[in-house]
Amino acid sequence: MTTNKNIQKVVLITGASSGIGEATARLLACKGLRVVLGARRTDRLEAIASEIRDKGGVAEYRTLDVTNLEQMQAFVEFAKNKFDRIDVMVNNAGVMPLSKLEVLKIDEWNRTIDVNIRGVLHGIAAALPIFKQQQSGQFVNLSSIGGHAVFPTAAVYCATKFAVWAISEGLRQESTDIRVTTISPGTTQSELASTTTDAQAAQWLEAFRELVIPADAIARAIAFAIEQPEDVDVNEIVVRPSGHS
Repeated sequence: MTTNKNIQKVVLITGASSGIGEATARLLACKGLRVVLGARRTDRLEAIASEIRDKGGVAEYRTLDVTNLEQMQAFVEFAKNKFDRIDVMVNNAGVMPLSKLEVLKIDEWNRTIDVNIRGVLHGIAAALPIFKQQQSGQFVNLSSIGGHAVFPTAAVYCATKFAVWAISEGLRQESTDIRVTTISPGTTQSELASTTTDAQAAQWLEAFRELVIPADAIARAIAFAIEQPEDVDVNEIVVRPSGHS
């Protein structure tokens, strides 16, 4: 285990059972930060936390559905009760069921809005009062390159990621003692693409994802933002495969 100035920080991570969330938990724990993992798949969280502990890290976990405000509040309270403070909330949980609007996959639209927008707002609502009381804290919100440009079949997904950027920017402007970082990944190795059920959209997505970067590339960007001195607020980072459009 390595040590640094951030060793005592407590970092909460949603969507931590796989992909970017899992990679971030592993990397930050390796760097000496204390991580609290949240996701719906408790068995995965238990396995990841156990492996982190076996390597000398500090990890806790709790079942979490980010669309449920009460669960999010309980997740944050669990972390605060365990460590007496929280320092960073990584709002990472997300889904990406792509399809043309004319297909009218309305249930998928609503699920995307619930997870990608309401999930982030619930994370903010649960952690912000504690950050205000502490007069310190940091939100790291996962947007996407889809929050910078709109792609065919991705109108609803892109809309949610534009919203994450807008919410993050609004929170940043409202806050003088809280840092806010938006991370926008390009195509990254994760389970996100598996949430697309439309055959035509899946075919387009497969071609688009010919170039991908590992999840730990995004984890390193998150770690960079967290590790900056308290008077440095890294607001936006875009990370994508080299040469990708």
